[in-house]
Order: sequence, then structure tokens, then C-alpha cells
Amino acid sequence: MNKNFYSLGLMSGTSIDGIDASIIRSDGEQFLEIIDDVYLKYDPKLRDKLKRTIDSCFSKSQLTKLFIDIKAVEKEMTIFHAKACKLIIKKNKKINVDLIGFHGQTILHKPKEGYSIQIGNSHLLSKMTNKIVVSNFRENDILHGGNGAPLVPLYHKLLSSKIKLNFPLAFINIGGISNITYIENKKKLISFDTGPGNYLIDQWIKRKSKMNFDNKGLIAQSGNLKKNILKKFLNDPYYNKKPPKSLDVKDFDLIDLNTLSLKDGCRTLSMLTVESICKSVDKLKKVPKNILFSGGGRKNKFIIGEIKNKINTPVYLIDEFNFDGDFIESQAFAYLAIRSFLKKVITLPETTGVKKPCTGGSIYKIKL
Repeated sequence: MNKNFYSLGLMSGTSIDGIDASIIRSDGEQFLEIIDDVYLKYDPKLRDKLKRTIDSCFSKSQLTKLFIDIKAVEKEMTIFHAKACKLIIKKNKKINVDLIGFHGQTILHKPKEGYSIQIGNSHLLSKMTNKIVVSNFRENDILHGGNGAPLVPLYHKLLSSKIKLNFPLAFINIGGISNITYIENKKKLISFDTGPGNYLIDQWIKRKSKMNFDNKGLIAQSGNLKKNILKKFLNDPYYNKKPPKSLDVKDFDLIDLNTLSLKDGCRTLSMLTVESICKSVDKLKKVPKNILFSGGGRKNKFIIGEIKNKINTPVYLIDEFNFDGDFIESQAFAYLAIRSFLKKVITLPETTGVKKPCTGGSIYKIKL
């Protein structure tokens, strides 16, 4: 009988709004019990520092020049992650957490050039929590020819066995970047980034207003679509690349929207997210019988409504099946921490383009 571990997963995504923390109990295979989820909002000053760090990094040479500044913000960010760990651990006192899955904060993702950089001090986190920390999930995959992303498909596959909808089935996460896991049957799946998710929309809203995001898609709803700009976005060579494939948030920009109003720019960017997802679904081998949405973008009623209008297949929020769509990725990193600790495969040729099924993750344990 396989041992079940209590694992705490941490996720800080491209929105840089805060930390999702989840505790699950699993054997790294088919058993899954979700214990708890919490969200800890970033201090505004830390969020600004992280954003400046990400915005200033476009190459490894810049990382070297900014080394001292990056190390300072990394330490501050890690302390905040430790705070999130202590919060959820204190809330679940009767549980002894065995592992922490620490994704860190992506500041540069360039798999074609052989690297993806996530900051986060695993030694410090292990010391502050006195727990085994598993991190650095992408490196081994990239070293073996993969994109290092998406990393959540094996967890999606596990969820598909719990939700029990008919195959083929698709999970779509709308985060900063949107990605899809297409599960054709119990043994066959593919995954890739579909295109921009919330990131460009959020950047636009912050640039043109005092808001941080388009709440429920109401701003997009009231704007006009600029078809020529949308068409230019969709002519990007990325959309014609065959999967597996992945994106960095810096692969698209807002330069063509400079003359637009807040509302028109928001609608155009929101339709970019919609069309990117719909085009990806259209290119799948078989039309999914069901599509489940997770991530912050699932709360954007304009985006989900437009997708429902364009895709002739049942569309659900994963919440309708008693899984909290805000915490799928933090739960996934708890699950991947267990698999990494047990030296099990965490990425596949069909999900990242890696040459063969690949293990990953680095293990840190500081004894006090």
C-alpha cells in the first residue's frame, strides 16, 4: 500500500497579487484528499518590487546585473511564503505537513534558450518552516528538451478521475497566461499554453485607470472591439506552432493599443483571450465533450460568456464539481512535490515536449 503524504503547495502567479496555499493528502498517484486552501495577499510594496523585478528582466545578462536587487526581493518574497505556510499550518494544527511544494515567482521564461527562472529561497523557506521543501520543478524538463511548462497536467488528469465526466475532456486555466490540458482518454493527454490570459488585460487596466483588473468583465462588456488590432495579435507565429508549446508574459505587449480608450482596449484584449482559447480548442484532435475552467479568469463573465457562444460543447467552472478554481495550481504543486519526492515522473513529451517522461524538482531540508 502506498504511503499518503500531507503536502503543502504554494503558488504565486503572474498576477503577483498574493500567494495561494493548499494542503492535500495524497500518495502521488490516484488517492487525493483536499484538506484546506488559504490565500495571503501580498503587501503592496512587495508586489511593486516583484513587478519591477519581472519588468526589468529580459535576459540572463540582466539577471546578472540585477543580482543584488533580485536576491533582496527574493528573500522578502520567501519570508512572505513562510508566513502563508505558517498561516495554513496553524489553521490545521492536527496535521503534520510532510512536504512543501514551492513554485516560486517566475521572472523570466525562455525555454528555447534553455532556461526558466523562478526566484524563491528554498533553503530559507525550509529553515523557517522546518519542513522538507521541493522546488525547481522546471529545470530538469528544460535540460531534457522540454518547455518546462505547463506543469499542472498530471494533476488535471488526477482530477478527471474524480470528476468522472466523459472523455475527451479539457481543463483550461485562465491565469496570466491561459493553458489547456486535453485528456483524450485515460492514457492520452496533451497540454500547451493557448495564449494571453489575464496578464495583458490587467496591465491595460492598471495603465488606464486606478483599478487592478476588470471585475467580472464589466469594462470589456461596455467597450468596442478593434478587429484590426485583434487580427494583428492573432497573426503572431505562436498560434501556428504545433503543441507542446509555452509562453512568457513578455511575449506579447500593449504597443498597438496606445490610442485606444480603457473600454475598447479592454474588450479587444479580452477577445484575444477568448479567440486564443477557441482557436486552440478548434485544433484539438476531437472536440472535447466537456470543458472545465479554473484560474482567476474564470470569474470574468464576459470572457466565459463569449467562449460559451463560440464553442459548441458544454462549458463549466470547475467549482461546479466541488473543486475551488482559485487553488487548482497550488494543489497541483503540493501533488508534484509528492511525486518529485518519490522520484516519479512530473512531465511528459505530450505536455512539455520533453524527450521522454521526466522527473524533476530539487529537495531541500535544513535541520535546525
